[in-house]
Amino acid sequence: MSAVATELVSDVQRDDENAINVSPFEGPEKLLEIWFAPSAHDVVSPDDTTDANGIYRSGLRRVPREVWEEMLDIVKCSVLSVIHGEEMDAYLLRLVISPITPSLITPTPIRSRSYSESSLFIAPHKLILKTCGTTLNLLGLPRILEIAASDPAQLPSVHRLFYSRKSFMFPERQQGPHREWTQEVSFLDKLFGLGHEKASRGAGAAYTVGSVNRDHWLLYLTSPTDEGEPSSDSEDQPTGTETPNGLPLLPDFTLEILMSKLAAPGRRHFFYPDGSSPDDRSIDLEKSPHHALGQAMSSKCGITDLFPISQTTLDAFAFEPCGYSANAFVRHEDGEGYYTIHVTPEEGWSYASFECNIPLPTSGKPSEIHEGDQAGLPDLGTLIQRVVNIFQPGHLAITLFVSSSMEDSPIETAQKIFYKALTAKDKGFGYKRVDKINYEFGGYDLAFATYERRAIAHQPDWSIEVEQTKPS
Repeated sequence: MSAVATELVSDVQRDDENAINVSPFEGPEKLLEIWFAPSAHDVVSPDDTTDANGIYRSGLRRVPREVWEEMLDIVKCSVLSVIHGEEMDAYLLRLVISPITPSLITPTPIRSRSYSESSLFIAPHKLILKTCGTTLNLLGLPRILEIAASDPAQLPSVHRLFYSRKSFMFPERQQGPHREWTQEVSFLDKLFGLGHEKASRGAGAAYTVGSVNRDHWLLYLTSPTDEGEPSSDSEDQPTGTETPNGLPLLPDFTLEILMSKLAAPGRRHFFYPDGSSPDDRSIDLEKSPHHALGQAMSSKCGITDLFPISQTTLDAFAFEPCGYSANAFVRHEDGEGYYTIHVTPEEGWSYASFECNIPLPTSGKPSEIHEGDQAGLPDLGTLIQRVVNIFQPGHLAITLFVSSSMEDSPIETAQKIFYKALTAKDKGFGYKRVDKINYEFGGYDLAFATYERRAIAHQPDWSIEVEQTKPS
């Protein structure tokens, strides 16, 4: 059983009921992932400690929470709550946005949505920061590098860096380097471009994936170099399946499902009810009202059924007047993984995202997609169907990042599974594929695809329940 501790850091006050209008909110997130070593095994130190909850702390997990909160001040986020797993810490974050001054065009007072759905994950050897709205994600990067290089983490070099995002709905509302993709690339190049001192572990490269005149995905990443590593003819060179200290290197698997134009049934669960005490027996009254309602939302819409409940630790939060965030740890045979969900349910700019690093089966024939074993993890196709069934998007983009060798790449199989899962009309998934793109990077493969719901006279019945697998 995993040692997991939950800590409520803060709560929020109910929104001002006198607010008249709500301006558009940018749901698509900015995702920053920084690796300071190939694995947690590579940052073990004699100075590591075990905390009061029995959790072993090394590398970045030794940094005090107050230091991370200071970094988040730069990003314009604050902490709502945190759960501590065996392998990482997961923070739910919020952003408080100032009121917008009335203008000649909009004389009625308008206030932006007050809280954004964002998350921070801290593992011994890596950090993941996923923020939406007008957060200043990249402005926190220099401070993150300083924190990592200092005591107690003492991780001065970057092994790999990934920064990605979907194309914005309202780019004119962004601030700092996030106003334009070219500005974001320029900002990152100043830290990781050719010739910069921090580029000693590999220079950065920027990519646009998908049609530039439609919904697309943007990626910046660095690659490790051979500097400081054994030469290519050395018998001691790592093979790609071992860490530098010789321990097995587990595959890195990251799935994102980025969904927009959510149907009404997929949005309705994520609005805060009138009244401060919703009448719902599933609400845990020992939690804060927003966390308790987030827990109830998770159960009602099916999020708690994505993975086996007995293997999952969930931290969920309901925003006012609407919105939802959740971080979760899922225990599996190789250790502990995470998933995170952010939902912006307003009609006109509705958006939901799902991300997980839990290794799911991608081998076998895509025609063999089934509903999964409730005692274990779902397969990739089943998980995609479960997520899409909850949010019912009109448009979605799927990305799958997998660390692999060129001889054994799973991405084409993954593309077939995407297609089989999302075109299963007998289960109500009447989507058509718009884009299918595969990339091979140094040590990583990417499968990217976009799908749109087909326009049909009779919409499918979205109240589909997951069928239980019958014993043979």
